[in-house]
Amino acid sequence: MKPYTVSSPQLSLTELPLLSETPGYEVLEGDPRASIRFDRGSATSRHRLGIWMCTPGTFRCTEKGDELQTVLEGQLTLVSENGKEHALGPGDSIYTEQGEKVIWKVHQTVKKVFFTHDSNR
Repeated sequence: MKPYTVSSPQLSLTELPLLSETPGYEVLEGDPRASIRFDRGSATSRHRLGIWMCTPGTFRCTEKGDELQTVLEGQLTLVSENGKEHALGPGDSIYTEQGEKVIWKVHQTVKKVFFTHDSNR
């Protein structure tokens, strides 16, 4: 049996390139900055598990995989392609599908845990 990976959301994250310069992202308002830590896999892996954090701002993104996400800190609203809004805060979870276009309205810096399955890899 493989050992489990156990880590804390308090461990350091690595700042990502500007969302405005990242393929698949379109900044709509503000200057959101994202950081990440991979606990399993990497940006190019089929399966990724880790912590993601983003400062306030609004952006549209195309989801890079099927992803289960649980908010640890902060407040945000996700707007799905059909226009339905989902207000999320600590303890809330959401599932997004690969290729789905979602608008992220980050009201207070958000930290989330995620698991992503990318069927294209």
